[in-house]
Amino acid sequence: MAAAGTAPRRLSASSAIVSLAIVLAAVATCSSLGAEAAACSSHTFSGKGGGSCADLLRLGAALHYNYTAATNTVSVAFRTPQGEDDGWVAWGINPSGRAGMVGTNAVVAFRRANGTLAAYPTVLDSYAPSMAPATPGDLAFPVSGVAAEHDAEGKEMVVYATVALPAGKGSKFTHVWQKGSAVVNDVPAAHPTTGDNVLSTATIDFSE
Repeated sequence: MAAAGTAPRRLSASSAIVSLAIVLAAVATCSSLGAEAAACSSHTFSGKGGGSCADLLRLGAALHYNYTAATNTVSVAFRTPQGEDDGWVAWGINPSGRAGMVGTNAVVAFRRANGTLAAYPTVLDSYAPSMAPATPGDLAFPVSGVAAEHDAEGKEMVVYATVALPAGKGSKFTHVWQKGSAVVNDVPAAHPTTGDNVLSTATIDFSE
């Protein structure tokens, strides 16, 4: 407010431009955040999927899930950008509660050399796991209904699974997701060890 007897100060043209730029930047940021928040909720599935969802912010991924409290199971659809023959993707739960990948029970998907899609559970038991299919006895919890589809139009891979969450541990878990750029002899090769590939982990409460 101007002091009594003085005229209010006027913004110079340059100050006005700077102020307008700040306002426009704030609006753009809010719009961007709103678009990110709406990204997974606006996605539609042709068949499976739906329910709650979370944009995972790393690797452009999103997780859709339906939690059933009575059986403590969750059906998931994990989505991430992926070209026609661009390596492999994976999502899983680390029942130990640690943030790292070691100990994670995951579902992995990729395109085989013959053109068909592979999708199966695996155990990430070290920083250089075999990525081989796991038997039910290898897993810390039951995993069923594992399947994958490649959306050529949207250029993304979708992996489906139903997980019986570890008993006595509620509905909140550390989950890990990943992607690699190469599959050699139908075996996923190592993923990059920098950037989003080492930050792709978070905590999720499936009941929310």
